[in-house]
Amino acid sequence: MSQISTQLIHHPYVPPAGFAAPQPGVYKASTVFFSNTAAMRTREWKDKSGYTYGLHGTPTTFLLEERLCALEGGLQCLLAPSGLAAISTVALALLKTGDEVLLPDNAYGPNKALAEGELLAWGITHQFYDAMDPADLARKIGARTRLVWLEAAGSVTMEFPDLREQMRICRERKVTAALDNTWGAGLAFHPFDLAGDGSGSLAVDISVQALTKYPSGGGDVLMGSIVTRDRSLHMKIKLTHMRLGLGVAANDTETVLRSLPSIELRYRAQDASARELARWCQTRPEIVQVLHPALADSPGHAHWQALCRRDAGGAASLFSVIFDARYHRAQVDAFCDALRLFKLGYSWGGPISLVVPYELQSMRSKWPAHLAHGSLVRLAIGLEAAADLQADLTQALQAMA
Repeated sequence: MSQISTQLIHHPYVPPAGFAAPQPGVYKASTVFFSNTAAMRTREWKDKSGYTYGLHGTPTTFLLEERLCALEGGLQCLLAPSGLAAISTVALALLKTGDEVLLPDNAYGPNKALAEGELLAWGITHQFYDAMDPADLARKIGARTRLVWLEAAGSVTMEFPDLREQMRICRERKVTAALDNTWGAGLAFHPFDLAGDGSGSLAVDISVQALTKYPSGGGDVLMGSIVTRDRSLHMKIKLTHMRLGLGVAANDTETVLRSLPSIELRYRAQDASARELARWCQTRPEIVQVLHPALADSPGHAHWQALCRRDAGGAASLFSVIFDARYHRAQVDAFCDALRLFKLGYSWGGPISLVVPYELQSMRSKWPAHLAHGSLVRLAIGLEAAADLQADLTQALQAMA
């Protein structure tokens, strides 16, 4: 090795093993080296027994996957570039032309858009069911239904369904059930132990999260996860995941790993502030309804109370308010624009509180009977002091008036 470039690339020094520190090491690779051709031909990428190519996993991604399994109570995990990518991967793995997927009418909007767009174009039909009426779900499951999406709490309007009864129906009909568990984050309730007795007798088949939210906690990472307990189901999704070429960046994985140890502390703190502010909003004359599962008059409160671990921060950081119909959209927009600590922006789970006004009539098949009529605004509570956020809401309400 006479040339310096070759010497630098093939330098023989290897750092000693045994380095230990609070944060795990970050491994970046597309190419992975094999010791010989036999290893190259026989090494298996499907079961995490070895490394073959960066897209199939590194020590960094394997570590995050295993910690997410611990968080949600699963046995296998796949990482995707976003929460929506995780949702799409599940759909593409389990559905084919002629199949049907059912979604709650209050599901995450892009999941509904996927069903109405690409899936429908590929000959996969869909129906929307009433998340608050298990009988409606039971009626709509048919011979072609292959996948049912569940969501708790519902997107934007925060209804909490009878998740246990929904799962019983899916079990009876032998239909795969996938839960969007971004709101619960593995902390509000156990997706693989809905019965709460440790038996796993009542469990979702698949739990999907947008790690973008609470696991990341910083508003600076896009990532999703797909957690299962059934190996054959996991492998079916894993093969589709591989064929789609889905991967996540090492530094993004590092960020989520660094944030995970504090997820419960952050979830509890944001939950406490959200409940305090939601109760305060109930006292405001401008607001006719506050949608938060922990409030006694919020849709599905009894189901939330029966399932969620109230002592462990079981209500997340989101709630929505409906302004009295006497306030027109321009006034509600003025309220949002007047906020100083709350920022206009999508997503949630980060340190900064967010606000989004929604046109609910464009998001639902019909206006839900359990909702008051008026303009809806969703608030995502961050880590600021609740008193400061309340003062911000107060001055914005004054600006609206």
